[in-house]
Amino acid sequence: MKKISCLILVILSLVEISCKKFLSEVNPNNVTLGNYFKTQNDYDLAVNGAYSQLRGLYNNRSAWVMGEMRSDNTHYDYKSSDQAVATVNRYAVADFLDDKYNNQTPPKWNLGFNAISAANVIIDHIDDIKLSDANRNAILGQAKFIRALVYFDLVRFYGGVPIYKRAPLSREETYIPRSSVQEVYDLIVADATDAAAKLSATTFPQTGRATKGAALTLLGDVYLTLKKYDLAEGALKQVTAMGYALFSSYGDAFQLNNKNGKESIFEIQFNTGLAVPQANVEASVYNFLPRMVNTTVVTGVNFNSVTTVGGFNTPTQDLISAYESGDQRLDASIAIAEGTFNATDDFTATAVKSAVDYVAPAGKVGRPFPKKYLHTHTIGNQTNDNWPVYRYSEVLLLLAESLNQQGKSGEALPYLNAVRERAFGDALHNITSTNQAALQTAILKERRVELAFENKRWLDLVRTGNAITVMNAFGVQQKAKYSYLQAGSYNVTQNRLLFPIPNAEVLLNDKLTQNPGY
Repeated sequence: MKKISCLILVILSLVEISCKKFLSEVNPNNVTLGNYFKTQNDYDLAVNGAYSQLRGLYNNRSAWVMGEMRSDNTHYDYKSSDQAVATVNRYAVADFLDDKYNNQTPPKWNLGFNAISAANVIIDHIDDIKLSDANRNAILGQAKFIRALVYFDLVRFYGGVPIYKRAPLSREETYIPRSSVQEVYDLIVADATDAAAKLSATTFPQTGRATKGAALTLLGDVYLTLKKYDLAEGALKQVTAMGYALFSSYGDAFQLNNKNGKESIFEIQFNTGLAVPQANVEASVYNFLPRMVNTTVVTGVNFNSVTTVGGFNTPTQDLISAYESGDQRLDASIAIAEGTFNATDDFTATAVKSAVDYVAPAGKVGRPFPKKYLHTHTIGNQTNDNWPVYRYSEVLLLLAESLNQQGKSGEALPYLNAVRERAFGDALHNITSTNQAALQTAILKERRVELAFENKRWLDLVRTGNAITVMNAFGVQQKAKYSYLQAGSYNVTQNRLLFPIPNAEVLLNDKLTQNPGY
């Protein structure tokens, strides 16, 4: 017993000495940003984390609510008994009745800055250890691409936003004012240019990571938006020499076995086999179906979408009518769920039909839905689709537009017609007019049907100065068709071309100013 007591006293003495010693030293088990990056693998994991942030940005409902439902491409199934906040706020975005308190648009802001933060951490610490030039360029190029891509998204939806060139380490660095639109674009161009210089050329099969082709496509898109058409042409022509090509069939571009294929420039990676499935799967198609107690007839999997996700991003007749006769993209992009709505506006599907020349039989309703993201899967609300950000067909259309805007209309035709020949299966529908205004209209129409449901339509309307005219006219049609629309809906003004800065952000940061009209 005495020996034990003495031993305890010795241990206590050592503990006291040890405590004094360790209080003045850094705990080696405490991982901070200052000591995290020790190997190449640490950077690879950080880059993977930055890519994962893009999942939320592109498959969150704000992406298609703001990119498609805001436009003349899609609408929603109105359900008078569903007045949940999220539902009403989603209706409001589509109807141009949203305000700064709307809860459907802030996720784009929040998720975007999450991705920027993840990229900034990598950029800030790229020189913490010695890397080979090739590895350093690959890591930094991907981080710069992600940051440029996200800022390009944010500036088009919100206007000028705060610029963070490094991860903020204090309250003063966090709560900063908005930069001007031009300053944001300056950063985007610098990042995309640097990414293009650092990233390797595309090799096939692709891995899903950003490449020089992706960075140049982003740069070309940015230059086109800035009306720097000659610079857009220069960037995009480089992409056409990198081995990309169109699949022979439009629908093949979205098949699961063609992920990251020859037509893919950059797509967001999703995988149902990863842990925490809901964070890693792309299941937007379930939002696009009508509200159904049982989705088996449409998806092959039983899932109840009545109380959770269904009823949104419904293709409009205006969009369906935009497809020319013989355009194979209609059948590949849109299908018809045929069935009946009950008294509470929930749907029972009895068949799936082609949208081509569809006429509902007596006693049935044909409800269109985006088909291009519906592929075989085994768990409801969990598909294995990737989300396309840039496809090679868009490169061709961006290049055609940049050439036409410079008065090189004849040079633009082959790029436009390459997309059309794939769509129609022949050259009989090629466009031959070199009238600049007429060709610009044709290119924009081509973008509408080629890129439907890829969240491009609203941005195209704003970029080309057509949003106010097109959406006010569309609103007249909508209000004549749907009695539930409020009289003040579709009053599209200059202020409505941007979305409100999330009100919570304005309350947190008194240096932020709200967009006009909100």
